[in-house]
Amino acid sequence: MTADAIRTRIWLEEPESDNPFAARAAYCRGYDVYGEMLGRARWVEMLILLFREEAPTTAEADLLEALAVALANPGPRDPAVHAAMAGGVGGSTAASCLMAALAVGAGQYAGGREVFLAMEAWNACGTDLDAWRRRFAAPTSEEVSIWPAPRHPPGFDPHGVSTPTPVKQALAGLAFVSPGPRLPWLEQQRAELEAAAGLPLALSGVAAAAFADLGFTPEQGEMLHLLLRLPGAAAHALEQRGYGHKKFPFFAVELEGAGA
Repeated sequence: MTADAIRTRIWLEEPESDNPFAARAAYCRGYDVYGEMLGRARWVEMLILLFREEAPTTAEADLLEALAVALANPGPRDPAVHAAMAGGVGGSTAASCLMAALAVGAGQYAGGREVFLAMEAWNACGTDLDAWRRRFAAPTSEEVSIWPAPRHPPGFDPHGVSTPTPVKQALAGLAFVSPGPRLPWLEQQRAELEAAAGLPLALSGVAAAAFADLGFTPEQGEMLHLLLRLPGAAAHALEQRGYGHKKFPFFAVELEGAGA
């Protein structure tokens, strides 16, 4: 009879001689995390190594680091951040605030699922403008899914009028450091793509192109998008906890009316 084992290509632990439940050394994809990587590797290098089977190049690490800055805080008007803020002002636990942000930020509007769908589009269309036009013209899919059919082209803002300045700035900055073809092409063809989609580009669309340039799968991009947006949600939740419910944004008029 063989002993049960954890099957993973990501992580290997060597036990301490006096305690089989404590690790003497831990390896991520063969790299000694505490003996070699700690103090030398960047956080984004560790992040890429966890999701991929090879260490990133400097250009890849630079791209993910820049993307992490762009995604770190979607801002208090973002539904996911607002959900965490509501948890914070209501006295919810730290985990509850983050779970609220994850739940609200998981969907098909500026969320992780939208990034997944946009990355699928990148896989199908690449840098072929005509392929993108055909996809926008016939967006239906035969795939059975728990998700409802998207109501807008993934990666574009269904409520937008023009491309927001931060989206254009993020695209330019990320395209400059990207080792892949998609972000530079997107910067060059943005106006044509927006005309074909009938909507302005969203930050989720920029993020999808960046994850694709890094070689991530749509599933990995979805997961990373959820992860990288959590810092802002956490910070705003803690801030609102200190302010109290009477200073919670967007509801001042309603609160004053209720107390009248």
